[in-house]
Amino acid sequence: MSERAVITVRDLTCRFKNKVALDSVSLEARAGRVFGLVGENGAGKTTLMKHLLGSLTPQSGEVRVLGSEPTRDPVSVLAKIGYVSEDRDLPRWMRINELLRYTAAFFPDWDQTYAEAMLEQFNLDPTARVRNISRGELAKAGLLLALAHRPPLLLLDEPSSGLDAVSRREILAVVVRSVAEEGRTVVFSSHLLDEVERVADDVAMIHHGKVVLNDSMDAIKAAHQRRIVRFAEPVNVFPKGDGVVFAEGEGRDWSVITHGDAAESRANLHALGVEILEESSPSLETVFVSRVTGARATKASA
Repeated sequence: MSERAVITVRDLTCRFKNKVALDSVSLEARAGRVFGLVGENGAGKTTLMKHLLGSLTPQSGEVRVLGSEPTRDPVSVLAKIGYVSEDRDLPRWMRINELLRYTAAFFPDWDQTYAEAMLEQFNLDPTARVRNISRGELAKAGLLLALAHRPPLLLLDEPSSGLDAVSRREILAVVVRSVAEEGRTVVFSSHLLDEVERVADDVAMIHHGKVVLNDSMDAIKAAHQRRIVRFAEPVNVFPKGDGVVFAEGEGRDWSVITHGDAAESRANLHALGVEILEESSPSLETVFVSRVTGARATKASA
């Protein structure tokens, strides 16, 4: 697998009036991998996507996509990108087959055979007008348009937002297969962390415009532990301890997220005087919440 960086972002900052949308963001997406970009709505994910597409110019910092600066060489960069947005803003008056012919005219590398195969796979009626198809069908049509010219880079900005579980699963399956079979690089932006966890090789977590964690999925999972612990006597505040990222509970029983070497964090918890009742690997969502919420909570959330 190539380790070449397809996307490089260095110290990117973006402000809209008094709001800092991106705050010194740095990250890399490597070739042939799925890069998950996660965070709450409004965290800065779409703003970052707009910089990758060249629709926003960096106020400070650097953005390079496929070796070029998107705002300096937009035609070359956009020709190599497939893009699916949450808005799915397709011409509503067109029929699906008309939309395919219209889009194909912009891409010399358009693969009509591939497009027709995806039409059949997605069970899309080529004679249906865009305004009459479902949200799930609209998302699939957008993905088809993004993939049919065989771009080396696919940018997906909340592609499955508002869709039913079946449609989300179909879209994720296509994303995974496009990487596995063709070596395509995918940047997958979503606030649905369970989806990202299923498909991403690498993950950057963004909170209020800042990157709070950026690593491979395997490394993130290996470096975090979830433990249920019990004190001999009730406590109102979880004591400070090395490696404790987040804790919630009350009285004797607490749920704790730790970061670092598993054996060391286990020993650190024992040093705090707790009994470890249960150990497990936390979900990506749990890791994210623990990272953005803070080190300790005094009571369990309702």
